[in-house]
Amino acid sequence: MERWLNRVAVVTGASSGIGAACCKDLVAKGLVVVGLARREERLRELRDSLPAEQASRFHGRKCDVSQEQEVIDAFAWIDATLGGADVLVNNAGIVRLGVGITSEGNAADLRAVLDTNVLGVSWCTREAFKSLQKRNVNDGHILIVNSVAGHRVINSPGLTMGMYSPSKYAVTALTEVLRHEFRNTKTQTKITSISPGAVDTEIIDKEALAGLADMPFLRAEDVADAISYCIQTPPNVQIHELMIKPVGENL
Repeated sequence: MERWLNRVAVVTGASSGIGAACCKDLVAKGLVVVGLARREERLRELRDSLPAEQASRFHGRKCDVSQEQEVIDAFAWIDATLGGADVLVNNAGIVRLGVGITSEGNAADLRAVLDTNVLGVSWCTREAFKSLQKRNVNDGHILIVNSVAGHRVINSPGLTMGMYSPSKYAVTALTEVLRHEFRNTKTQTKITSISPGAVDTEIIDKEALAGLADMPFLRAEDVADAISYCIQTPPNVQIHELMIKPVGENL
């Protein structure tokens, strides 16, 4: 990670789970980290939990990635205050378990999933890439936390994921579209999709998943490790897709 020392990484959905684990891992490896999330108090708690030297390199900022203007404002602050983003971890994501496509009164839930999981990734990637381009930084890295549900529809009794899997299929396609756009600009900036299986985070209410309480789960730190692995690959190596599942998972 030596080439990333004191460079800026932005992590969305940083208040808990994979995002918080990723912030801790990257700041411990010497990066300046900006955690974006809706819950400012969680970001303050995260900063307070870090050793003093690491806390000095962590910046929390309130940002709802589903709101385009909030994303624009956050990245403008990063450019003005820290010199711009070199790494972006698009981690923010939501699921509305039990709300099916054919459920009554589902419009707000369906829109919320698409706004966060697809458009939020789009807004953040656009702003990070603009920052890289205007600074003539040619070696950035954009990472997207996708899901195994973005590669096949999960069909398990008691588990209704509604718009989640369609949103993650869109992220799979979005990653490829962005890869082509990056290549067309002749940049060496990388883009990587990380697709975890079931992860033990706040996004999943295990007690609400009938028949799935005993299934194996990844830890948030396992996914953070994988993200760091992708970031520290040599400049000539790009991991297009990394799928991670806990041993014994049958989804």
